[in-house]
Amino acid sequence: MSLATPPVTTLRINGERLWQSLMTLAQIGATPKGGVARLALTDLDRQGRDLVVSWARELGMSVTVDRIGNIFMRRAGRNNALPPVMTGSHIDTQPTGGKFDGNYGVLAGLEVVRTLNDHGIETEAPIEVVVWTNEEGSRFVPVMMGSGVFAQAFTLEHAYAATDTQGRTVRQELEAIGYLGDEEPGRHPIGSYFEAHIEQGPVLEDAGITIGVVQGVLGQRWFDCVVHGMEAHAGPTPMELRKDALQVATHLMQEVVAIAHRHAPHGRGTVGMVHVHPNSRNVIPGRVMFSIDFRNHTDASVEAMAQEIREQARALSLRTGLKIDLDLVVSFTAQQFHPECVQAVRDAAITLGLSHMPVVSGAGHDAVYAAKLAPTAMIFIPCKDGISHNEIEDALPEHISAGANVLLQAMLSRSGA
Repeated sequence: MSLATPPVTTLRINGERLWQSLMTLAQIGATPKGGVARLALTDLDRQGRDLVVSWARELGMSVTVDRIGNIFMRRAGRNNALPPVMTGSHIDTQPTGGKFDGNYGVLAGLEVVRTLNDHGIETEAPIEVVVWTNEEGSRFVPVMMGSGVFAQAFTLEHAYAATDTQGRTVRQELEAIGYLGDEEPGRHPIGSYFEAHIEQGPVLEDAGITIGVVQGVLGQRWFDCVVHGMEAHAGPTPMELRKDALQVATHLMQEVVAIAHRHAPHGRGTVGMVHVHPNSRNVIPGRVMFSIDFRNHTDASVEAMAQEIREQARALSLRTGLKIDLDLVVSFTAQQFHPECVQAVRDAAITLGLSHMPVVSGAGHDAVYAAKLAPTAMIFIPCKDGISHNEIEDALPEHISAGANVLLQAMLSRSGA
């Protein structure tokens, strides 16, 4: 380090520059309500990717793309044989998405590189910024596709075969936008991984805290539940002789919420989708299908919640005589982040004098798959009213800067500056 080089603990990102980058990217796919609609592997996604890659190349970064379209942008270190300290997220959005979800993590990473370049800071290990493909899953499923293929959670062929509502496949669309790369997914080394993100919930804002030190991501169990009754006329059928699928279903729906309360503080239980058949005002419902979403911070706790709903369904079926089908359709394991990386985030917040608290993520992120390959942690900042996946999604510029400064310090601590 030369005498003119400032101590790395005094480095700060350029908040105005980062904010402007976010606003510039948000113009690609901008919606009338102030949000962004930039679905994965569309031409708008191509435009967003091209812009981010052009910024990386302006910074002197090398760029590689793998066969699922993940983009890796590298700033060389003193020892390029070391695995890189990586950060990033995604730039695809929901159909009615916002400016910050995913985009913040990618552009905060580029701002870290800009800051290092501004001050002539050389790191021992390389620094990389990644754009993961199709995190949202709003056009193609599964969600977190690029990082999932990278971590071998599912195969490249499975991802390639996924289709959108028009029958277009992932492979076709990767070719169409020019991001079907050559590198084999998973061959790219990672020394450690950090992901900065808006919280997507109200906890930090409610507590008046700037930085969420993310301990891990909640495990998930999703069920499709179908209660089978019998349709009948609402007038002639006495109450005691009815086989009302909706009344039985509502008992089970209430139990979903009760189970979550019994598994506090991290238990989550949601019924978000309900279909009633025949859905007629004067017909007793004969079949009800509804979704169940359970989440908790450990696999043991979320599995206990799942077992409780199975037992409640069996008991309710025996008591009412109605058949109840309960099918598990999604199962994500809980992911605990690496203690040393989590500590690096906490130490950075302390160094910067920022209020902070431990949190867990209720939503899935690419960091879940990265954590299976390398030491990983996440940094949360508040979002206004805890609203995300919405065109009104918003964050304060000072929080945007604070999270990026934490990212900068955490990455420096792992990269040997």
